[in-house]
Amino acid sequence: MTNNSIQELADPWWIVDDKKDFRRGRLVRVFIPHVNKIPKTLEITGRNEPTCHNKIDYITKPLRINSPPKLPPTPAAAFPVFDKEVLAVYNAKKRPAIIICGGGDDVPKILTRGKPKWQSDTTILVAPCYGADEDEKRSGIKPEFIERIYACQFPQFIADKLPIGGASESVIRLDHLQPVGKHHDSVEFTPHCLSETALDIVDSWLDWLITGEMDEDSLLSFFREERKEI
Repeated sequence: MTNNSIQELADPWWIVDDKKDFRRGRLVRVFIPHVNKIPKTLEITGRNEPTCHNKIDYITKPLRINSPPKLPPTPAAAFPVFDKEVLAVYNAKKRPAIIICGGGDDVPKILTRGKPKWQSDTTILVAPCYGADEDEKRSGIKPEFIERIYACQFPQFIADKLPIGGASESVIRLDHLQPVGKHHDSVEFTPHCLSETALDIVDSWLDWLITGEMDEDSLLSFFREERKEI
């Protein structure tokens, strides 16, 4: 973490809370998909063995909004594809992430009985964290770019040093908010959470990203004005 970082305005920035809960600001680890400008799809082209339903022939191709793949010529039980649906394909990696939203209220079962679970299963929203260091396995981020992120010049990026080891510096992507199933098999908890002041700063950042405007009375606005004078 560099000197004159916004983290200095929240003392402490990170606090310890050993509870395994979905509180806002908790640092967790989840599988995060790589987001490409154009997603990919798995297109089933057929089956080598007509009587074998758990093996398919397929290709991966760009999933363009105006040219979705057609339904497979031969259905496969292992990969069912329904009308107006596609099989999306992406790489995913287990990454640190910050819980931004702990999910809404549970829906009474009487309102969902007999319906697909995906319609009402609770999810959380997380902001993934990407390591900024460059090494053999990580491309890293240019130092001059990191410096500008520390100066709070971008509404979608927050630079930070996570309290869990690994990369010496990380970038939190607010524009990569991801829904994650609210289940212990989907989330690995850490004992670290953003402090109340730190969470207020992150909320101001989110508001800046979503609305394009910044509260002039926020700590984020104060810090940006102070950096302009350095």
